Amino acid sequence: MRIIAGSAKRREIKVPKAVVRPTTDRTREAMFSIIQSYVDGAKVLDLFAGAGSLGLEALSRGASNCEFVDMNRACTSVIDKNLTTLNLKGGSVINADVLSFLKRARGNYDLIFADPPYYKIPGDRDFASELLAEENGLHILVDDGLLVIEIDARHKPNVPATWEVADQRSYGGCAILFLRKAK
Repeated sequence: MRIIAGSAKRREIKVPKAVVRPTTDRTREAMFSIIQSYVDGAKVLDLFAGAGSLGLEALSRGASNCEFVDMNRACTSVIDKNLTTLNLKGGSVINADVLSFLKRARGNYDLIFADPPYYKIPGDRDFASELLAEENGLHILVDDGLLVIEIDARHKPNVPATWEVADQRSYGGCAILFLRKAK
């Protein structure tokens, strides 16, 4: 896995040995071609960060800073190493449960990435729907900001009326939702 564009273009991203499902290079390239106008100078939040590929790509492409949040210490350790190896400035890593973090978060983010564990079968925890619940993130996204969520292509999370789906794309087994605050 590599950074696609920007200051760290073609540099390798280390992936933790922990169970993660990093966003593929192809999906990341397509996603960033859609959101590039949001990235330059943006304050970014990468939730369920895993290897940190989305936030690292944003920093490489000119985001001013990025906070990476993941509860797995192996993941946060690898993100720290990637930030150093890639010489990307403005990154900070937070080892925390994402939903607990959001309840106490106070930032104003221009761009939020979320790549939660996929909901595949009844009984799985639906992190995407929990994330979209009004109390879990709407307050930290700036009014003209964008929330980008990667989900299993077969899953349709509950999208409350407080969010507007600006775009949706499918790439193989995953779907990407691009959401804004409803007006």
